[in-house]
Formats: sequence, C-alpha cells, structure tokens
Amino acid sequence: MKALIIDDELKARNLLRILVEENCKRITQVFEAENLMNGVELIKKEEPEIVFLDIEMPNHSGLEILEFINKEDYNFEIVFTTAYNEYAIQAIQLSALDYILKPVSAGKVKAAVDKVVEFLGKSKINQRLEELKQTFKSNTFRKIGLPVNDGISFVSFDDIILMEAEGMYTHIHTIDEKLLISKPLKYFVEMLQNIDLFFRPHRSFLINLKYIKKYVKSDGGYIMMDNDKSVSLSKDKVEEFMQLMQGI
Repeated sequence: MKALIIDDELKARNLLRILVEENCKRITQVFEAENLMNGVELIKKEEPEIVFLDIEMPNHSGLEILEFINKEDYNFEIVFTTAYNEYAIQAIQLSALDYILKPVSAGKVKAAVDKVVEFLGKSKINQRLEELKQTFKSNTFRKIGLPVNDGISFVSFDDIILMEAEGMYTHIHTIDEKLLISKPLKYFVEMLQNIDLFFRPHRSFLINLKYIKKYVKSDGGYIMMDNDKSVSLSKDKVEEFMQLMQGI
C-alpha cells in the first residue's frame, strides 16, 4: 500500500511518517506534501490507497480536496489528522470519517490504518466529505459529544437545560438526566460560544435560554430554570441578559 501525508507542518509530517513506517507494515511507501495542491498532484501521480489529511492549512483547507480531484477516479480513503477543537471532531465522527487527533500516537495511527484496510473502496467518501463541508458552513450540527465512562454520549443542544461548574468538572442538566463530566465549564463555554441558545449569566453557569422559567430580582437577582434550578446572575451580566430576553 501507498500512503500520502498532507500537512503544512514539517514536524507533524515527520512524526506521522515514522509512526506509519514503524507500525503499519502494510504500507510500503509514504509520500509527503506540504499543502493541499501538492497533495492533489501526488494523488494523481502516485495513486495512494490512504491519505492522511490535515484540515487547517494555509490557502486551502483539507476539506476542499474534492474541489480539485474526482474521488471516483482514485481508490483511496482519507484519515484526517487534526488539532481542531472537539466540536469539529464530533462532526467528523458523525460523518463516519476516521481521524487522528493531534498529537498523534502509534496506537491511533495503527487503528486508523487497520480501519482503512477493512473499508477501502467500500465507503462513500464523496458524499460524506460534502456533508461534512456543509455542516461546517451551515452550522447545522446540533449535538455535543460528552465523554462518559463507556465512550461518548451525543446530546442534542435542545436537550441541555444548563451546565454548572464544580472545579475541573461540570454538571450537565438535561431534560432526561444529570451528568457529571470530567471537563471544566470553560471547555464547554468555548465550544458553544457561537451557539445562540446558550448564555453565561455567571462564571459558574452556562444556561440554555429556552429553558428559563423566571427572573427574580430579589437576593441580588437570579434566574429560575424549568427544572427549578436557581442560577446566579452577575451584576455585569444583567443588562446583556435583559436584552437577550427582549429578543426572544
């Protein structure tokens, strides 16, 4: 098998090459490209069976690959190698594309290659890449991946009532259950900062605006949610909160 690594970072390419050569004996040749266009030319010339593709690169994102090559003319599978935030990783997962989250490791590389070997030529990579591109463009991905004991639980934004900080953990209240996730609240605030449903009324809370039951002015002001959980409202957030409520 031939493999191609497309990544603008030399160190990243070198590390991945070493891991592939040492752990993936099925791969006999490894080619490298420092940008998408050079990678496209190598795909046409060398016809690799597996392409390790970085998403964020100067000039052209890895997601644009099908704009420059007709996948039907070449028999290869794509494994994203990315340092993207986990919100994007979840979208990739749901689109059934494999990925290796940087920093890469021998185990991750071997598992990805084994999967490619099993499914090579059987998947609908064109359709899945197009769906993924549209997901990023339209911001229609409406679930969040929560790390739980036996894997990742995907929860709809609409089902989350609020999130509450507890040190390096976060209590997530949904319409069905309460989860304790081993991530700080800041992690979720950054992940959901572009989702209009959510508002941070206090450093310890992130709430879903659709589940607000009542605003209480007494005791310094607080918000009552539909699950009867009271949420603190910082003084410097009162004006922003009122403006948001007027817009709903």
